[in-house]
Amino acid sequence: MTPRVAVLLFPGSNCEQDVVTAFGCLGVRAEYVWHHATDLGGFDAVVLPGGFSYGDYLRTGAIAAFSPVMAAVRDFAAGGGLVMGICNGFQILCEAGLLPGALRWNAGLKFICRDVALRTETLASPFTTRASEGQVLDIPINHFQGNYYAPPEVMAELEVEGRIAFRYAGANPNGSEGAVAGVLSAGRNVLGMMPHPERAVDPVVGGIDGRVIFESMLDALGMPAGGARRARAGSAAR
Repeated sequence: MTPRVAVLLFPGSNCEQDVVTAFGCLGVRAEYVWHHATDLGGFDAVVLPGGFSYGDYLRTGAIAAFSPVMAAVRDFAAGGGLVMGICNGFQILCEAGLLPGALRWNAGLKFICRDVALRTETLASPFTTRASEGQVLDIPINHFQGNYYAPPEVMAELEVEGRIAFRYAGANPNGSEGAVAGVLSAGRNVLGMMPHPERAVDPVVGGIDGRVIFESMLDALGMPAGGARRARAGSAAR
C-alpha cells in the first residue's frame, strides 16, 4: 500500500511543491494539509516544508508553532509517526518544542544559497538507513537563520545519544554549534534539518543525494523505493 504523506502549509510556506515533487519521483503522492487542520489521522508521515511562515515575524517559526495543526503534529509524533521539518520546518519544530535547540541568524549575517557537503552522522534513524557510514551528501541550503544553537548540556546529550543526524562537512556555512545541520528527537522519529533534500532528487536539478533521506523514510513506512517505483509503473499500466 502506498503511504500517505502530509505536507503542511502555513501562510508563507514556499517549498511545499518541491516536497510533493520529491515524493512523486519515488512514486508517492503527498497531500497538502493546511495549518488550521486539527487531525492528521490516516497519514503515515508528516513534512513541514521550508519557507517564511507568517513572514518570519517575531522570530522564525515562532508564530507557526502555535498553529492548530501543531497540536496534531505533537500527537502524531508522540504516537511514533515520522515527522520531518526542512529549513523553516526545522525552525518551527524547535519553536514547538518537538526538537531541542534554536536557529539563529547566520554567522556573518548573510543569506546563504548554495550546495553544501553534508556528512551523515548516524544510520540509526528512519531517515538515514539508506546512507552508508559517514556518507557525504551534496544538498542545497537556502537560509538566513540556520545557525543551530543548543546549550552545552543539550549538545552533550545529543552527542551521547547519537541524535545529530547531519553535520556540515568541511566549511561550516552558517556557524552552527558543532557544525550541526540536522538533529533527531529522543524517539528518533522526528528530524529537523536546514539543508533541502527535496531539491536534490533529480539529475535535472543538479543531483540526487536527497533521495537517500526520502528512500529511507519509505523503507521505514514499509514501502522500499523500488516498491514505490513498481507501484507507480503498475498504476500507469492500469
